[in-house]
Amino acid sequence: MSWEQSLIRISGYEVETRQKRLAEVVTRREAAEMRLVMLEAEIEAEIAYIRSDPLAAFHQAAYLAESKARRGRMLSEIDTVLTEELGARDALAEAFEAQKKYEHVAAGIAQRRALEVARRETAELDELGIRQASRPPAGASG
Repeated sequence: MSWEQSLIRISGYEVETRQKRLAEVVTRREAAEMRLVMLEAEIEAEIAYIRSDPLAAFHQAAYLAESKARRGRMLSEIDTVLTEELGARDALAEAFEAQKKYEHVAAGIAQRRALEVARRETAELDELGIRQASRPPAGASG
């Protein structure tokens, strides 16, 4: 395997690694967003319960304060994961860019090698033609 192909394989591995990392971060963000949706549904259910049971209203202030704090923590976690996701997306884009550069360089090298092989073959055929032209024809005496 040529060094160009090795670089392409390594960069391909780097792209795969960064894709997996991005997928993990996206999964974490989606899970955090789902927990937030669940919390908001829980808050709505609790508010509906409090409206139906006047005795539960005594605990409403404490519950809503804690719910607000939990919601704030969840939003903070989502913001953190979003920032991480942006970084993972940028890293993946950089890895793709590097891979494309290596592929472009390898294609250029392969093209130059093919041109060199074609040049050598043409030179060999020209030399063979010159030798045959300089030989006396078969059966001619001279």
